[in-house]
Amino acid sequence: MAPTHVLRCCQRGLAWIPVIFIALVVCWSYYAYVVELCLSGSLYKLVIYLAVFHVSFIMFVWSYWKTIFTRPSTPSKEFCLPKSEKEQYEKEQRPETQQEILKRVATSLPLYTRTGAGAIRYCDRCQVIKPDRCHHCSACDMCVLKMDHHCPWVNNCVGFSNYKFFILFLTYSLVYCLFIAASVLQYFIKFWTSDLPESHAKFHVLFLFFVAAMFCISILSLFTYHLWLVGKNRSTIEAFRAPVFRNGPDKNGFSLGFSKNIAQVFGDQKLYWLLPVFTRIAAWLKYATRIKMCFLGSVEDLCEDGGPAGQHRFSDRLVSHNLGLVLFSFSASGRPGAPRLH
Repeated sequence: MAPTHVLRCCQRGLAWIPVIFIALVVCWSYYAYVVELCLSGSLYKLVIYLAVFHVSFIMFVWSYWKTIFTRPSTPSKEFCLPKSEKEQYEKEQRPETQQEILKRVATSLPLYTRTGAGAIRYCDRCQVIKPDRCHHCSACDMCVLKMDHHCPWVNNCVGFSNYKFFILFLTYSLVYCLFIAASVLQYFIKFWTSDLPESHAKFHVLFLFFVAAMFCISILSLFTYHLWLVGKNRSTIEAFRAPVFRNGPDKNGFSLGFSKNIAQVFGDQKLYWLLPVFTRIAAWLKYATRIKMCFLGSVEDLCEDGGPAGQHRFSDRLVSHNLGLVLFSFSASGRPGAPRLH
């Protein structure tokens, strides 16, 4: 028991190495660009360079921080087996009988996806019926809603609660690296033509350009791929293995159309799309109903009463139907008024 605990602690510690590496590289890039790199030319040019650099730097660090420290969303207790069914399930040895137990419980849940064999998706590790698009992450040792992948560079599982932050992290890291590479290029050329004064700053210029260019190339491919996923409303897992519905596999089963697919990740308030902040929860709830093939009818019908009371009935009705995609533990959000479904 003790050796296993020690091993687990070591694994958790080692998992932070990629994050620490990125943090050190970013700190060095800031020092090299702001302190060591002597920007020649007018003061106006210097101010513009530093202003753009700091804006991209702040947005990059902010989105990276949010991606790392936003806790993954997990299924709520509604997807756990009741005590009697759980005891019966654990005692039963026959898979077909276990499936019958799961089917009885799942009748009150909005489950549309199945396993490849058409069975109810159940996680024996977490002892929970998996909501649609939910998968178990072996690294985090938990079931994660709308799981995309586990990213070692953020030491976190990317899913429902932080996928927007991850996309913004890729966006601003690409902008950050592109700006550094473009603005340092002239000094990099001077380095090779021996026009740059002899100093240790020359080596900062050399490595700064190479590191920025290298990260640009690697991030660009990943960024392009995830933009494609957002446009299709797919996760990385779903891109490699199409989700199986009651009528069979369908790779476009969650696609709502390009604009609504984007809103699934960034919400319906365009003002906040480029900011790594939690999007209004109502936006997630609204589009989640349409994923479920208009399970609850149109959003306009649900909100027809209008006003605070109508909005309250809208939320209650969604929660009462236990929508699999929106029943999550949003413990990462400490905002007043945000639903905290356990």
